[in-house]
Amino acid sequence: MFASKGIVEHLVRGGIGFGALALAGAIATSHPFAALALFPVALVALRGCPMCWTMGLVQTVMAVARGRRPRAGLCIDGSCARPR
Repeated sequence: MFASKGIVEHLVRGGIGFGALALAGAIATSHPFAALALFPVALVALRGCPMCWTMGLVQTVMAVARGRRPRAGLCIDGSCARPR
C-alpha cells in the first residue's frame, strides 16, 4: 500500500519529506508562514507521516528482494487482484 515503484524513488521522497520538515523547523521562528507551507510538502512526500514512509520503505525493499514490482494490486478491466 505504501510501497513505491523503486527504492531510489522512495529514498528521494524521504529526502524531500524529511528535508522539508527539517527546513520548516529551522525557519519556524523567523518565517512562520513559510514553515507552515512546508508541512503539506512533507506530508505529501512522506505519504502521510514518517512512519508511513518507513512502512513503505520496508514494503519496497521486501518487494524488490522477492523480485516483484512493489504494487499493492493490479486492476485490469475493472477487477483488481493482488500480484502473485
